[in-house]
Amino acid sequence: MHIEQVELFVSNTETIKKAFKWQHTAMHRMAALLYAAENRTADVEAIRQSNELIKQETKRFSAFRGHSAFVIAAMLSLTSDGPARLQDTFHVYDLMKEMKFRTSEYLVIAAYQIATQAEPGQFQPVVERAKSFYDRMKAEHPFLTGRDDYIFTAMLALSGLELDSTVTRMKLLYQDLKPYFSAGNGLQSLTQILVMGEDHPEVSARVLALSDAFRARKLRMDKLYTLPSLGLLSLLSADPEALADDVVNTYQWLREQKGFGAWSITKQELLLFSSALTMLEHVEHLRKDVLTTSMSTTITHMIIAQQAAMTAAIAASAASTASQSSN
Repeated sequence: MHIEQVELFVSNTETIKKAFKWQHTAMHRMAALLYAAENRTADVEAIRQSNELIKQETKRFSAFRGHSAFVIAAMLSLTSDGPARLQDTFHVYDLMKEMKFRTSEYLVIAAYQIATQAEPGQFQPVVERAKSFYDRMKAEHPFLTGRDDYIFTAMLALSGLELDSTVTRMKLLYQDLKPYFSAGNGLQSLTQILVMGEDHPEVSARVLALSDAFRARKLRMDKLYTLPSLGLLSLLSADPEALADDVVNTYQWLREQKGFGAWSITKQELLLFSSALTMLEHVEHLRKDVLTTSMSTTITHMIIAQQAAMTAAIAASAASTASQSSN
């Protein structure tokens, strides 16, 4: 366990929580993770300025004013050209709306991904690729595919993977893993992650080995929010048993910290952040190898995107529950 980065995540969470009390706690942790991923202490003033910038540039009921706006604000605060990146994000968002992607907080994060990872001249082609992936996924799983897939769709579009073979591979992986995991959104997200790794025939076996390793340690990584994390962990070359130990050690250490007890964060959400911190540690090792620098960058983008997708889902679920209980 990379204790310095985990400690930084905890202290960043506390700092951000104090400064932005009205934000959902999942968003506090997501912003804290973004800063920890860069080995930086949370800059509350920079986040506040980015948040104000978003408010100045959007209307009151814009999707950019929702929970995900705080994640975008944190991302912008880590850059040196926040205003320009925000304008690019607005542009990509509009392009995606024109392609019939529907308004949502997931679309905001998907637009940011494309705006910051593609060259401006490639925005339109990447958005078109994203729509092609989405339409094919919708055709395969009409009841599973929805707005919560926009972030993974953007990742696929940015990957450069060929459309037909990738969709076919996702379909095969879904059928291959369906007997072992609950069929549904989590499994679909898992396959979207797995196709972005190397086309390895043993990938399903590796996922199952990791899942068994967690079960043996009395933790489950096969639930809705954590299945995509299981997929990302399986893309790392480390031994499944060692990876499971790393995640469990991080989980147990975090559980003892203020703000991470059983009353503050659910088991699945804590596993989400424990696995992300473990993956970031392994990516640090990859970065030291020049041959795998681009791979480490790709995996980091995937970790952040996957965490953002799951955090948005957690916040949306909590908002829905709160709304129902107040009726």
